Amino acid sequence: MNIAVDARTLETRTRQGVPGPARPPSPAHVIRDDAEALAVAHRLAAEFRLGASERDRNHARPLAELDAFSQSGLWSINVPRAYGGPEVSYKTLAQVIAIISAADPAIGQIAQNHLGIVAAIRTVSDEPQKQLLFGEVLRGTRFGNAFSERGTKRAADFETRFTDHGDHVIVRGQKFYATGALLAHLVPIVALDAEGRAWYAIAERDAPGLSVIDDWSSFGQRGTASGTVLIEDVRVEKTHLVPAWRGYEAPSADGAIFQIIQAAVDAGIGREALNDTIRFVREKARPWIDSGQERASDDPYTIQAVGDLTIRQHAAEALLDKAGLALDAAVARPDAESVAAAQLAVAEAKVLTTDIALAASNKLFELSGTRSTLAAENLDRHWRNARTHTLHDPVRWKVAIVGNHALNGVAPPFHAWS
Repeated sequence: MNIAVDARTLETRTRQGVPGPARPPSPAHVIRDDAEALAVAHRLAAEFRLGASERDRNHARPLAELDAFSQSGLWSINVPRAYGGPEVSYKTLAQVIAIISAADPAIGQIAQNHLGIVAAIRTVSDEPQKQLLFGEVLRGTRFGNAFSERGTKRAADFETRFTDHGDHVIVRGQKFYATGALLAHLVPIVALDAEGRAWYAIAERDAPGLSVIDDWSSFGQRGTASGTVLIEDVRVEKTHLVPAWRGYEAPSADGAIFQIIQAAVDAGIGREALNDTIRFVREKARPWIDSGQERASDDPYTIQAVGDLTIRQHAAEALLDKAGLALDAAVARPDAESVAAAQLAVAEAKVLTTDIALAASNKLFELSGTRSTLAAENLDRHWRNARTHTLHDPVRWKVAIVGNHALNGVAPPFHAWS
């Protein structure tokens, strides 16, 4: 099942909320180890790839695919072993997201905030809350996202607040870029308390006063449905109030974990764009008249360009692996040194994954020729997805962070975007 959205439906849904999905009828599978996580990711990617172009073309919401994804066990792969989870390496987690994102980067991105919240719960929640929320995740519950707000001066400025009512809080505000909220079971809302501290107030998807509006109109990452969430006096039990602010009181890898998943999405986009370039050049492109070649794939300039892209893709993926291992070390023993090392490794990976996602999705057309721009091919989705997703965090600041550390020994900034 897909939730398709045409222009008239999109216009209607800018004014009303959309009901959430049903909870899974049976518990999700629990992955055994890293090898199984990668095998399951490859299997799902083969299935998701089949309908990815049509979902993009039709602005379809991947409900059936998300159900398969979360029920497969891949949404609980960073739940600690002490709570019944697989606790795979973050190198493996990033590879999983890249594999899924190569098939459909919207589906890969939807998992990002869920996995980041799981990491944050490990860092900041007390034991009863960990038992409760990790149990939800292992059963197949999907977390969405109601973090970002439009209209504030900076991304870190929030106007959404809650008031304390004893055993529960009441949340009020408005969010945008709410990736995953439309098809989630629970929606973590970033809200401030009376002291200005940020919490994740995790609300039921269909809680009274919570409206998820399907008004995402971006030209890329269409299936993420990253639109508006209205929060009008929404009740959240204290059991589901997670102290996000504690994750930044002392060194933790939480911000870098969110970031590596973003980098993995871009790595997946670059990989698929390069694969489609190779396929199109081999099967459909014509050699230029001056090349003297019978096949476009024998054009020496095309060979050189594909070689360059392949090397850059492999370099980006190697840095992604390195960043995952640095995160493993920081999660195991979080201190100022290990966290800074993880932040720097993730920043380096993000620079190269951004570069290859944009380069490969653009070069595709130069090497494949005019035919590759036809609507029937829908190859522009790779560039649209890359251009949209790589805007999440300005990569020029990642370069500056790495350079400032190399030159001046300055540690990366410590916040949710680093």
